[in-house]
Amino acid sequence: MIALALPAQDSGTFTPPGIDQMHLPAILPWGASDGFSKQMLLVILSVVLIASFFIAAARKQQLVPGKLQFAGEMAYGFVRNSIAKDIIGGRDFMKFVPLLFSLFFFILVNNIYGAIPVIQLPSFSHVGGAYVLAAVVYVTWIGIGIKKNGLKYFKLATVPSGVPWYILPIVVPIEIISNFMVRPVTHSLRLFATMMAGHLIVMIAGSGIEFLVMQENVLLKGASVLVLVGAVAMYMLEALIMVLQAYVFTLLTAIYIEGALHADSH
Repeated sequence: MIALALPAQDSGTFTPPGIDQMHLPAILPWGASDGFSKQMLLVILSVVLIASFFIAAARKQQLVPGKLQFAGEMAYGFVRNSIAKDIIGGRDFMKFVPLLFSLFFFILVNNIYGAIPVIQLPSFSHVGGAYVLAAVVYVTWIGIGIKKNGLKYFKLATVPSGVPWYILPIVVPIEIISNFMVRPVTHSLRLFATMMAGHLIVMIAGSGIEFLVMQENVLLKGASVLVLVGAVAMYMLEALIMVLQAYVFTLLTAIYIEGALHADSH
């Protein structure tokens, strides 16, 4: 928490941190505003951590699993059964488990960074990463729909069955905007906005605590305790949201895939 705090202002005026303080200067700059950033480093680290954990968990496969194998099997089983199988269905789900599994744990680890002292930076507090994941999912479910139904998929996805013909001029544009324009935007921004907002709130709370502690007024110093209590509560809430957002993003991906597979029956 203290690591997030910004220096208190000597003038006695509290200046809250902004988005600029969330995104640190590039570690290895190679342009005017671009470079190898801390977010990029954390994304690479997440891949190494996830791969290392599951390779180690699967290395010694035993009938009676040890703790590491049990943890790996539980993690895999959660995505396989609670997301892929329950949403997509028992006939088609297995081929999509690797994608959903990778998305869930990739997002989870990159979100959890924000709750780890010293690191304290969720990778998806930068919108670029969320856009890339949403774009991958967008291309995937549209590709699945075309592969399953051909170009007829676009009609199935935008022309609801049973709707009277005279209402279609109103319904079809809404379906096109909703399915092919709004859906990928909300899919990405939901992840980005919650990660950025939660992290920014914790930063503001940390800065506020330091500012109050530096004041000469005893009442203001005492108020810092109340802010600390609220900050801890927000910190725990942010950690919960980090996990939920990984689940929600993966769950929506499964729903979009299921819709593309069974567009002819919706």
